[in-house]
Amino acid sequence: MTETQAKAAGTSPRVQDVLLVAVVGVAFAPAVAAMARVWGSVDYLSYGYLVPVVALWVAWRDRATWTGSPARRDARGLLCLLGAFVLYGLGLGAGFVALEGVAFVGAVAASVLLVWGPDRLRALRFPIGFLLFMVPPPEAWLLPVIAELRLLVSSAAVAILHGVGIPVVQQGNVLRLPSGESLFVADACSGVTSLVTLLPLAVLLAYYVERSLARRLVLILCVLPIAVGGNLLRVVLTVIAAVGLGVGRATQSAWHQSAGLLTYLLGCLALLAASTLLRRLVPPS
Repeated sequence: MTETQAKAAGTSPRVQDVLLVAVVGVAFAPAVAAMARVWGSVDYLSYGYLVPVVALWVAWRDRATWTGSPARRDARGLLCLLGAFVLYGLGLGAGFVALEGVAFVGAVAASVLLVWGPDRLRALRFPIGFLLFMVPPPEAWLLPVIAELRLLVSSAAVAILHGVGIPVVQQGNVLRLPSGESLFVADACSGVTSLVTLLPLAVLLAYYVERSLARRLVLILCVLPIAVGGNLLRVVLTVIAAVGLGVGRATQSAWHQSAGLLTYLLGCLALLAASTLLRRLVPPS
């Protein structure tokens, strides 16, 4: 609807924009609530609360870029918005939270296209795309990844421990110590927590630090070895402590309770180091 048509209908374009935002917000409130329930119930997805905050911060920080683009309504946004509502309905019907979340992000993009046009949508593509990190991955996708990472970390830890003279026996993700006690390599030690929490940070860092797509991809791909390496170190140190102090004392110590946070902080430092090393080894042209 043009500005003239809006005035003829008795409403200003600004009022229409506010009404559109209100309708989309109310309609997708159940989707956001469903995602929030997942963030609150799954420890390694709790970063989802921060994703919209970071996206808003990026949009505000780069406001000079998108506010400088011309704002003109685009009717294609209405079609995209209808498509997002269809996708949302399918997600609600199937109880598929991930689909509801994707539909919400699509509705945000469609609303920007409808109200502000393609130029501003293009300028806001990163903060809008970043919102996809708030969408919880389907459990059916994550469980095989967790199982593979857990087995990888367990096998690598056993190889390292054998190398330093500690005869640990591996039975899947259970490590049997020389004393006869056992240690269970839990999901938290598989590296999945570091992987899913470091990935948004790596994308944000790559966006602001690197300018070429290839360099951004290299930096993002560093997340996998960093996540696995940090948790591998965590498992090895835990086994060494269990051999010396016993499983009970090693797993109930203050160090072990804070190991997850320490591993994440170590991963953040490693990611920053990887970015610095990349720029030194391959200076940007």
